[in-house]
Amino acid sequence: MQLFYIPNILGNQVILNETESKHAVRVLRLSEGSQVQLIDGKGGFYEAEISDAHPKKCKLVITRSIQDFEKRNFKLHIAIAPTKNIDRFEWFLEKCTEIGINEITPLLSEHSERKVIKPERLEKILVAAMKQSLKAYLPKLNSITNFNEFISDSEYQNKYIAHCNNGDKLHLKNCVQKDEDTLILIGPEGDFGPEEVELAKINGFKEISLGMARLRTETAGIVACHIVNLVNE
Repeated sequence: MQLFYIPNILGNQVILNETESKHAVRVLRLSEGSQVQLIDGKGGFYEAEISDAHPKKCKLVITRSIQDFEKRNFKLHIAIAPTKNIDRFEWFLEKCTEIGINEITPLLSEHSERKVIKPERLEKILVAAMKQSLKAYLPKLNSITNFNEFISDSEYQNKYIAHCNNGDKLHLKNCVQKDEDTLILIGPEGDFGPEEVELAKINGFKEISLGMARLRTETAGIVACHIVNLVNE
């Protein structure tokens, strides 16, 4: 059954936007009476039937509704420096959405090589990954934020900073608590600077390791995401 995304669903009648309508009618060849599924990105999962297969304004009638679909008992927020090669950052967004993540903050730190992102394109990647993995929650993508500003404004109790600098660090898998909200900082290609690590520690962040290997930024983000989800299974 085909899955479509409609961000605001009110009542039992909805209309697909022009892009989704064209895809449903022209590409998928759906017609009146065809059964489809809908998600709203806020935990709503719906079954619906096409009532008017218009290629620009395809109308549907909702026949079944499930709220808080597969809602998790914890939240995961990863703040990560966008990579110089934006394709790698987009890959991170796609894979973490498939694995399971609630919030993402692009981070501007001392060694950041990319200081500008295009939110509209990144949002489309998140939506596509949400649909592909049959999830009903769309991760929140925040604006790119300065490191110092971000760490001084965090309310998480379980918050960690991953880095490759020398020092004793516990592995993330030994720190994460089941069913508790978690915030993890991932640095840029040049890693976090020593002063940034110290400032994070002053603000309540715990230093953690993601293993013996030196990982790329986007790989580190995905590994961290997987570990938190694995602990919570």
